[in-house]
Order: sequence, then structure tokens, then C-alpha cells
Amino acid sequence: MLIPQTTHARVFLAAAAFFGLVAVASSTAWRPLNVHTGYAPEQPIAYSHRLHAGELGIDCLFCHYGARNSRHAGIPPTSVCMNCHATLSTNFDALLEERALAQDEDREPRRLVSDEILKIYAAMGLDADLEPTPEGPRPIPWVRVHNLPDFVAFNHSVHVARDIACESCHGPVQAMERVRQESDLSMGWCVNCHRENGLEPHMGTGSPGERLDPSEQVSTDCSVCHY
Repeated sequence: MLIPQTTHARVFLAAAAFFGLVAVASSTAWRPLNVHTGYAPEQPIAYSHRLHAGELGIDCLFCHYGARNSRHAGIPPTSVCMNCHATLSTNFDALLEERALAQDEDREPRRLVSDEILKIYAAMGLDADLEPTPEGPRPIPWVRVHNLPDFVAFNHSVHVARDIACESCHGPVQAMERVRQESDLSMGWCVNCHRENGLEPHMGTGSPGERLDPSEQVSTDCSVCHY
């Protein structure tokens, strides 16, 4: 029985497509389509990392304290914001302008609250005078920037304990007005970092053949990130 040439062509194309997908999936540069370098979504509150981490020099772990002991760094609760913004409610230039105007008008300076700080107060269930509102507290619908696939287990606390700088993965956040995804977060990118930061005996840590302390080694075993 002869098989039509069109059938041969279809089988060939199907096989080529299958092996092409296998090649792509096997590549360490492969990554999900929802992971985008440069992704910088607009957030419900215009929080400036450039101001807080850059100009003011606030340490990343002051707000993202979960990174010390948890797999997730986490979004800080608004109560952390209120440590400063219960009293600091607008920018310094606006305060100086109001102080000068109050002096000219022979009155006490008014309390000024910026639109973005008002959003923080609203999330806490407070009005501009820090009085409770009928609506009560509400969550802030932050938009996630860094989103790894569910089959990848990244542990922030392990990296923080090894003194890996936040900028190594997140880029120069202290210069970002709006946070963006700096690195592609592909498997190849992670593996290369593990390889480059892994210590070997010949690197001055001991004699050739000497076993290193496990805490000094960076594993590239699959089970480290996929479990």
C-alpha cells in the first residue's frame, strides 16, 4: 500500500515541530512567556525606590524584612510605611512653602497630605487627620513585578544569609523611580550565577582535592530549585 506524499509531509512537519519544542524546552535560556526583562507596571501608589533606597538610603531589609527568614521577601504592610508617614505626610518643598505662607498670614501651618500618602492612610482605614474612616482598612492591589514559575523554588533567606546583594538579582533599584524587572530570571541566568559564585579548592580555600564546607559551595543540582 502506497502512502500519499502529503501524509509523509505532515509526519515530517509534526516530527520537526516536536523535536523543535524539545530543543527549546531543554535550553537553559528558555523561560516562560510571562517573564519580561524591563517590565515596570504602574502601581496603585507611586512609591519611589529612587527616593527611599537611593536618596534616603533606607536599607532594603527595613521594608522587606521577610527576606531575612522567609522564602519570600514580601510586600511590606502599610504599618511599616506609617512608621515615617504618620508624621511625614508630604514633600519637604511643600512643607517649606506652607510654613512661609502661614508666617505671612500670621497663622499656624496647616497639615499637608500628598495624594499618594492619602492612599496609604486610606489603606489603613484613616483620613487625612489620621481619624478612622467608615470604610475601614483595605488592601493595596500592588502589581507583582518579579514572577517566577510555580515549579521554581527561590528562597530569599538563603541568599540574604550568604550576603548576596539585592542588586544582584533586582538591579539598581536605588536608581529606579518605578521598579522594573532588570534580569531575565531564566534558568540559565540563575545557573550561571551559581557557577560563578561557587568556590573550588584551587581558589585559595584549600589544597586540590580537599572537600569544602557545604556552606561555601553553591549547588547547581536540579533539586535545589525544583522540589
